[in-house]
Amino acid sequence: MRKFLVFIGLFVATAFFGAVDILAQAEAAAETSMFQVLKEKFIEGDWKFMSVILVSMVLGLAFSIERIITLSLASVNTDTLIKKIDEKLAQGDIEGAKDICKATPGPAASVIYEGLRSHSGGPDAVEKAIVNYGSVQMGLLEKGLVWISLFIALAPMLGFLGTVVGMIQAFDKIAAAGDISPTIVASGIKVALLTTVFGLVVAMILQVFYNYIVSKIDSIINRMEDSSIALVESMVKNKIFK
Repeated sequence: MRKFLVFIGLFVATAFFGAVDILAQAEAAAETSMFQVLKEKFIEGDWKFMSVILVSMVLGLAFSIERIITLSLASVNTDTLIKKIDEKLAQGDIEGAKDICKATPGPAASVIYEGLRSHSGGPDAVEKAIVNYGSVQMGLLEKGLVWISLFIALAPMLGFLGTVVGMIQAFDKIAAAGDISPTIVASGIKVALLTTVFGLVVAMILQVFYNYIVSKIDSIINRMEDSSIALVESMVKNKIFK
């Protein structure tokens, strides 16, 4: 009985790994064929418009990756930061709290630092400094978004423009031939529509990155606002204001 179970187990394992290997090979073949199809379709399209769409995608991805990396570096654990600052404020060590902010990257630490600098002016001065410098930090976080949105709008418009130009060229060929040949019409329309397809694909890819970046910025801003409120409460609790 034990030998039979071992045999069954070996058979199932062999079948499983064989199926995994077959699926992996099929997936690799599908990826290769998909890449080949995209390459062929890109070549078949009008190179003038296809090249501009490709440049739009490359630039849009470059701005998106730069923003994602910057926002990832700007994300800090604000709860830990506020806890460390609260400990310094409990000791009356304003300079120590400032040093913690200086050593911590991100907009939240910068805003808190500006608030600490204005502690001598009272709660109103601290809140004003936080609001003013928070607006500056928000502008820095949103830097480059306008270019990403530009490429999102530009890519499909270039695709539509390529389609219109391609249709005009197709009608010119029909007029030159003096006959409505299905071959002439089909080839011209095919080339024209390819630019639209690629333009829409580029716009959809960049739109996903754009939405992710916006959600990341909103999350950082919310944490920055929470930390600012926590700073004022900590300063009041520890009697920093005279």
